[in-house]
Amino acid sequence: MSEPSELPNVNLESPPHDPYAALRFAAFAQYLIGWIIAVIGDQILEVAVGWDVYLRTGSAMSLGWVGLVSAAPIILLALPAGHLADRFDRRRILLISQLLRGLCVAGLAALSHYRGAVGAIYAVLLVAAVCKAVGWPARSAMMPHLVSPHAFANAVNWNSMAFQISAMAGPALGGLILHFSVPAAYIVAAICAAIFAVSLAGVRLRPVVVEREPATLKSLAAGVRFVVHTKIILATITLDLFAVLLGGATYLLPIFAKDILGVGAVGFGWLRAAPALGALAMGLTIAHLPPMKRAGRDMLWAVAGFGVATIVFGLSRNFWLSLVMLFLTGATDNISVLVRHTLVQVLTPDAMRGRVSAVNNIFVGASNELGGFESGLTARLFGPVVSVVGGGIGTIVVVLLTAVIWPQVRRFGSLLNAKPEQ
Repeated sequence: MSEPSELPNVNLESPPHDPYAALRFAAFAQYLIGWIIAVIGDQILEVAVGWDVYLRTGSAMSLGWVGLVSAAPIILLALPAGHLADRFDRRRILLISQLLRGLCVAGLAALSHYRGAVGAIYAVLLVAAVCKAVGWPARSAMMPHLVSPHAFANAVNWNSMAFQISAMAGPALGGLILHFSVPAAYIVAAICAAIFAVSLAGVRLRPVVVEREPATLKSLAAGVRFVVHTKIILATITLDLFAVLLGGATYLLPIFAKDILGVGAVGFGWLRAAPALGALAMGLTIAHLPPMKRAGRDMLWAVAGFGVATIVFGLSRNFWLSLVMLFLTGATDNISVLVRHTLVQVLTPDAMRGRVSAVNNIFVGASNELGGFESGLTARLFGPVVSVVGGGIGTIVVVLLTAVIWPQVRRFGSLLNAKPEQ
């Protein structure tokens, strides 16, 4: 198979760059509004769970267990969920999973109000994570059917910006709500999930013929085989996996906010929102610039910058410097997200998008939660500062190894050249 970097240059007669191309599609715009609300709810949930559990236990390891409970369903159910997304109505799968997830979050509100056991919180989080694991491949595979192929890279950027807007507003709003009531934060998060489900009911996708392939071991593993044989996808998701696994400080923010920087719930909310603010700023910049001509190289530099900012954050004792460093982690991470997600969706045939998205979710989605477990474990053994600084150093090492092992990444050019291999 030829590598994407070997594809011909972009047609000089292609239409001029339109930074708002994806937003001109009504289905995508409607989806995007609901997605923003849903992610705000998810961010409020993460802030509420982290704060609630840490206040009850005072343990870094307890925050790590939150990550592990959230990651396990993504790892175990990703391949079956991807096959489900390739066989049935992706919009309906996502709608049902959101409704069930909202019910789980409402259950967390009840546990918080009545001071239920921390173990019960972990159990409900596990069920909520199952709902997320089932719906995630369907959402990713649905994206290309909301816009035209030419507008897809632009849709990925706006989708990423929508996530970052929500990830910026959600923690800040969550921190404000937590100042008054932890159960109220859970209730708002549950309402957000329900609103997204309602908005999905009215979304109309572009027609697609779904191949109802029987669920065999061979068909379940098809996504894995495709990723392994498509080196540029394998390289980008592996890079993201280890960068997030090693370099994520998010799950330790309650410790930094309370014990190291000495700020309360509101300050914690702003620390949690800072990466999203940086990613939003970068997303707006990318949207108004011509497409990256050397996307692979830019991604490598961005992930290295993510590692450097993580190191400085870990060493900082100043709230404002910490905010700036978290801002930079979000800005650099947004570049990686744009390149990776565009390649995964554009290079994959539609009949396999659910299963390939599921593999991507195992690598990337689980790495967020497993990174939380790794951070909690290393913080318990060596302290939070060593955990974060060591993770940043590890991220830079991973970038260097990726550049050497997969030179395709360094050579990859414009995302507009990427097309499914025949």
